[in-house]
Amino acid sequence: MILEVAILHVIPGQEDDFLKAFSQAQGIISKMAGYYSHQLKRCIEHTNQFILLVEWEKLTDHTVGFRASKEYQEWKGLLHHFYSPFPTVEHYE
Repeated sequence: MILEVAILHVIPGQEDDFLKAFSQAQGIISKMAGYYSHQLKRCIEHTNQFILLVEWEKLTDHTVGFRASKEYQEWKGLLHHFYSPFPTVEHYE
């Protein structure tokens, strides 16, 4: 199992809109091959910062299967405009 970790810095003032968009976007990722689970947590000290944790069966389920899919384009359209700066995504065993 692989854990994807992304720190998401949402543009201040857009947190509520981000959460609404994420509630829609999570339906996309949860249907992908190799997906196990995810959690989105909001930072207490910096309320525009979130951490996204996604468990995948293997690394390529995320890096190739999801990111090369048409579903990723929908995910990207829903969420990427909320980030500043764009998040760094790392994977852990």
